[in-house]
Amino acid sequence: MNVHVVVMGVAGCGKSTVAEAIRDRLGYVMAEGDDLHPQSNVDKMAAGIPLTDEDRWPWLRLINEWMRDHDAKGESTVVSCSALKRSYRDVLREGVPVFFVHMAGSESLIGERIAARKGHFMPPALLPSQFAALEPLQPDEPGIAISVEGDMEEMIERAVAAVRAHAAKEERALMAR
Repeated sequence: MNVHVVVMGVAGCGKSTVAEAIRDRLGYVMAEGDDLHPQSNVDKMAAGIPLTDEDRWPWLRLINEWMRDHDAKGESTVVSCSALKRSYRDVLREGVPVFFVHMAGSESLIGERIAARKGHFMPPALLPSQFAALEPLQPDEPGIAISVEGDMEEMIERAVAAVRAHAAKEERALMAR
């Protein structure tokens, strides 16, 4: 049984670090969502210009295609992707079951973290636009919100435990059929 995880949230919330830990601890194939952005999107963000939905649709479809390709090979995946809106998450789930791990925290805490990181194209000035666009997971969406409070290892442990629990639940459901 394949499991597909999207570690989501605003910039600076720890998506990449948590996705890497899921890859390393659970053996999933990983994609860094930022690496799949077309250069035009990277250039806009680097210039401090928020992406529009029109900028995002091709990127989201590419991530979905990547997950479906690995699903067809019998591989579980984890990808870091902001997935801020329900409509974005709906595109990500087309044709593949996705479990969302929303790395959630306050704008002030995440702002401190994003200001401290170096060498990333996403400027701290875009964080308010990300919080404004953020639509938390709805009860009918498969996923969980994980607090970014505490140290990184605590965050990782909470996220990995949630993915393990989801995978076990899916396995039980498959066996019951």
